[in-house]
Amino acid sequence: MIMMKKFDCDDKIDRSHGGTWEDLRARLRAAQAAVETGFEPDSEQEKTILKERARRLAQEITEPEKARDFLGVVGFYLAQERYAIELTYVAEVYPLKDLAPLPQTPPFVLGIFNARGRIISVLDIKKLIGLPDVGLTDLNRVIVLHCDDMEFGVLADSILGVKLIPVDTLQPLLPTLTGVKADYFRGVTGDRVVVLDGKKILTDPKIIIHEKI
Repeated sequence: MIMMKKFDCDDKIDRSHGGTWEDLRARLRAAQAAVETGFEPDSEQEKTILKERARRLAQEITEPEKARDFLGVVGFYLAQERYAIELTYVAEVYPLKDLAPLPQTPPFVLGIFNARGRIISVLDIKKLIGLPDVGLTDLNRVIVLHCDDMEFGVLADSILGVKLIPVDTLQPLLPTLTGVKADYFRGVTGDRVVVLDGKKILTDPKIIIHEKI
């Protein structure tokens, strides 16, 4: 099996809403640093803007809001629609570079790339949830997800950034939603951002990729 790495997913979930607000600020800073790896090394201005955005996001939470549960997410575009995935499952974000095709794999597998010595496959979620293919650009990023013994990347058309979503504002899915969307969608925010369920994506047996010798 390709690019398997051991992580303790349940331990990460237990900590996702716990700890002090200083802990939350630290997690946001760490997450933003991971997102920043998706920018070119010489894009210092972009890095500075994103870092300041994460700092203000953590500091501007009011006292009443501190009693609420928040979900930290990385937001991104897929086919001109806004999506987000929980920071709990996000390891790093990379530019889409040096992608090597992987023969004899399903259409949703774009290929593999070398991430600092780790060989990681890249999946195109658009093909799984029925979104149109919009082609590749310089804005494409690979969001590397991990949980337990699974690690792979998902293609994003572009990155929106890191944000906090109050859990009690997530709207339930429509009862008519079926198939992969019903499996992968956790909820929708008031401003129509679809929040994906990272654990279900990472543990879906349909997307486990085996090497074929």
